[in-house]
Amino acid sequence: MRETALTRLTGVRHPIVQTGMGWVAGPRLVSATANAGALGILASATMTLDQLRTAVREVRARTDAPFGVNLRADAADAGDRVRILVEEGVRVASFALAPSRELIGELKEAGVVVMPTVGARRHAEKVAAWGADAVLVQGTEGGGHTGEVATTVLLPQVVDAVDIPVVAAGGFFDGRGLVAALAYGAAGVAMGTRFLLTSDSTVPDAVKARYLAATVRDVTVTRAVDGLPHRMLRTELVDALERSGRVRGAFHAVRRAAGYRRLSGTSWRRMLRDGRALRHGKELTWGQVLLAANTPMLLKASMVDGRTDLGVMASGQVAGVIDDLPSCAELVERIVKEAEDACRRLTTPR
Repeated sequence: MRETALTRLTGVRHPIVQTGMGWVAGPRLVSATANAGALGILASATMTLDQLRTAVREVRARTDAPFGVNLRADAADAGDRVRILVEEGVRVASFALAPSRELIGELKEAGVVVMPTVGARRHAEKVAAWGADAVLVQGTEGGGHTGEVATTVLLPQVVDAVDIPVVAAGGFFDGRGLVAALAYGAAGVAMGTRFLLTSDSTVPDAVKARYLAATVRDVTVTRAVDGLPHRMLRTELVDALERSGRVRGAFHAVRRAAGYRRLSGTSWRRMLRDGRALRHGKELTWGQVLLAANTPMLLKASMVDGRTDLGVMASGQVAGVIDDLPSCAELVERIVKEAEDACRRLTTPR
């Protein structure tokens, strides 16, 4: 695959990024992605500082290729996590929320590539002005918390608005999509669900089977989980929450919060404190606040424990068109070949 601004910036061979999915993007998936020539991103939000350092070292032991770590810009210990990345020689820092100008400056001074994720043109313009090296733009087709603008509309807006490399996310799963993104002016594509559905992913087989069985219509956007637009597979939990009224929904939230509090070891005091922060400036019920505070554990229930009846299964719309579980090496090789074939067709007279 030809060189792009993304490959030059990060040192990877192919302009493909595996996103930092919580409970999914661990050392095994990240190192397999890196060894395949793409940019693997380690999800760190659910890790302690010691676990983060251990995970980074495990990736490093498995690959000599560049990789990144996804951070929460609003985490109380964000500065400590940045120091770990710098000390361990991590190549890329990605963010789900825009990092501060100061955090960007600290990372750049240490030679770490900063690549925030955004869902709007104005957010891309802001982080670019603050010094971000690249920006990952996710359209509404992407999994997890999402916006309302389709990738095909959002991507050209951002490409025209900033002069740093733009990585396109939301709706990508093959080489044709990569060529389309490059034609829009992107420097590469990022994929979450497609990498989740590989043999290198540690997600339980029964959960992968649930994704593979899904149609495009089985992937929905709901506010029932935490009051914010969240793209996921429709499950028993989603159905129950959408059927519940305000009082009943609060009861379900408290019951589930109690269960996940025991699993996670999180105190009620900590949950309520996090809930207040989440509720600030948003029209959320306290039931939704409790679920929002527990979203990481709701993800863990499915992605780690295999409890699809109790957990959240974040998913891009592409789940409805994916039907196999290749290794990361096979996937990246296939995407590159498909992209080359697509480019050849475009330049061959008909």
